Amino acid sequence: MTVAYVLTPELSKKLKEPFGNLIQGTPEETMNYLKEMVEKEKPSKIISVGDIVSQNLHKHNIHPQLTIIDKISLRTQKISEEIAVQKTVRVDNPQGTITQESIFAIKEALESNQHTHIVVKGEEDLLTLIAVLYAPENAFVVYGQPYSGIVVVRVSSERKARTLEFLNSMKASKS
Repeated sequence: MTVAYVLTPELSKKLKEPFGNLIQGTPEETMNYLKEMVEKEKPSKIISVGDIVSQNLHKHNIHPQLTIIDKISLRTQKISEEIAVQKTVRVDNPQGTITQESIFAIKEALESNQHTHIVVKGEEDLLTLIAVLYAPENAFVVYGQPYSGIVVVRVSSERKARTLEFLNSMKASKS
């Protein structure tokens, strides 16, 4: 396993802030709002990162083309894997890192039009950055903001540039 990026303490603080539009509320409220956004804006793709947000999207008939999960919520609660998909890919991605294997899996999934489920052994949070970087313009990358709601990142050239700044500030590892 080759680690491409390692989270720095400075970036960890920055990434606690929502990277897109924070939609606050209960799962029901946030999903209804997101449904309206999807109908109005017609994103090129929807990508979800995180177990609870992915489950809620499917439960509310919003079906992401790519879901990235680790089957654990808030690092402790085990989540079952019940969502029907066309392809499931398993990757190793230790906490606080982004591996080459994960980057490749996300790029490949986004290039295909198959409904893909990436199951991460480790932690999926930082893979939001890779999803934003490789998603097409006007895609939505949706992730959970614990105890608040969900964050919707509208992929744009500006967001991709900001993502690259974050990635460039992370220490590359040679493991």
